[in-house]
Amino acid sequence: MSFVTRVADKAGLLGSITSAMGCASCFPAIASLGATIGLGFLSQYEGLFIRILLPAFAGIALFANAVGWLNHRQWRRTVPGLIGPVLVLMAVFVMRAYGEHSGWLLYPGFAVMLAVSIWDLFSPAKRVCATDTCDQGTGTVRKS
Repeated sequence: MSFVTRVADKAGLLGSITSAMGCASCFPAIASLGATIGLGFLSQYEGLFIRILLPAFAGIALFANAVGWLNHRQWRRTVPGLIGPVLVLMAVFVMRAYGEHSGWLLYPGFAVMLAVSIWDLFSPAKRVCATDTCDQGTGTVRKS
């Protein structure tokens, strides 16, 4: 299960970033980066990316990090892992509900998602303790 959550987390990050690269009018900074690397043709699918794909990939990353909590029970890894996708989903909500540019939420969300993914690549999470002997609040092992 750990491998699946690690792959889902990376897929959520890459899918979210690629989806944002396709929306030049919504997120101009990341869209210009996408156009530079040859993804300018994605602008014709802007509506699909913003309405469906960006929230879906951010949701996949959010779900993968929540399931990761069940596997490793390390809140110091889980909280940043959840903050990034939540910021991306909030950016989509602000943009769709209020029609405002929400790059001030989206870019920090991507930065946090990227940092957590790199952290996970170099230092994969390991279970802190067994479920039956684990103090759920701190993740420390209780003496039996």
